[in-house]
Amino acid sequence: MTVPEANPRPDHEIERVLAVVAHPDDIDFGGAGTVAAWTKAGIEVHYCIVTDGQAGGFEPDRDRAEMPAVRRAEQTEAAGHVGVDHLHFLGYVDGTVEPTQDLVRDIVRVIRQVRPQRLLSQSPDRFWSRLRVSHPDHLAAGEATVRAFYPAAGNPFAFPELTEDAWDIGELWMMEHPEPNHYVDITETFDQKIAAVLSHTSQHPDPEALPRMIAGWTQQNAEKAGFPAGHRAEPFTVIRL
Repeated sequence: MTVPEANPRPDHEIERVLAVVAHPDDIDFGGAGTVAAWTKAGIEVHYCIVTDGQAGGFEPDRDRAEMPAVRRAEQTEAAGHVGVDHLHFLGYVDGTVEPTQDLVRDIVRVIRQVRPQRLLSQSPDRFWSRLRVSHPDHLAAGEATVRAFYPAAGNPFAFPELTEDAWDIGELWMMEHPEPNHYVDITETFDQKIAAVLSHTSQHPDPEALPRMIAGWTQQNAEKAGFPAGHRAEPFTVIRL
């Protein structure tokens, strides 16, 4: 597999971004530092969360019926730390996601409502050397989002039952792809990223370890990108039509 060279549009040309992920907290681990940089630049960012994350957590005695509301509240709090106040919850069941036509249609609906110039998603390609990021729900959400990105969202004859007009995006950013071709320096927004991740209290039995772990990841990414020593970065694979 070889991805093309990244050629993202300049941020000043972007008015809106839509991020589509499988679970609450996925965007925060994968791209919250970048999202914070976008919102600081005046870009309006929307989140579309496919599932309510009810299969997550570490407390065996917790009432699982409570988890959807808990995870939605945590994601809403996390979004606030990076300047996001537009959230769309699709309500699929955690652990059961497949790239069905129903899911593609639901993502297309949100795309046509938001009308973004940039789409952020998870990779549909399995990352064998970092298998934990390739949860089956991530792969399925990524595949459904790619199908929505092209050709469905921009085709006026796809999903004619939707009332919103077709919308071409033109630019897809993928997290968790095995071949990143673009890095964003998040040194200035790293603390916001950490605050967003730590908002998901139901998911972290050892929250004190998270900042150190994420600092290590993001510093390694910055080294790969050739950024100055001590900087931090998030990796993406950027595709333009």
